[in-house]
Amino acid sequence: MSVTDPIADMLTRIRNAVIAGHQLVAMPSSKIKVAIAKILKEEGYIAAYEIADGKGANQKILRVRLKYIGERRERKSVITGLERVSRPGRRVYTGKKDIPWVLSGMGVAIVSTPKGVMTGQRARQLGVGGEVICKIW
Repeated sequence: MSVTDPIADMLTRIRNAVIAGHQLVAMPSSKIKVAIAKILKEEGYIAAYEIADGKGANQKILRVRLKYIGERRERKSVITGLERVSRPGRRVYTGKKDIPWVLSGMGVAIVSTPKGVMTGQRARQLGVGGEVICKIW
């Protein structure tokens, strides 16, 4: 089945898995999804991710292992919120000075720049702007 917005689909799958308390979530893989998963891993929002072979000839599956804190009954997800900012119907671009802060620096904005997909903080350091993909806190 074709998905109009694969990044929103990825974020929704992660959000639903967090609400349901799942350890693992799987989705079709793409370069940008792997880049987002890499940032989530580096920032400590997920435990791990891997790319596995799917059923098709050249189909890949991205598996994301979610991260929780606390004991079994009181455990809470590290991810408390996900928000898609730029979408196919309304692209949101920002300059290097206007990259958004998420919860006063407690969250992360993921930005697609000419130098690759990176966090908003890294984009500010490099002095580049781009498309704001999503915010995670």
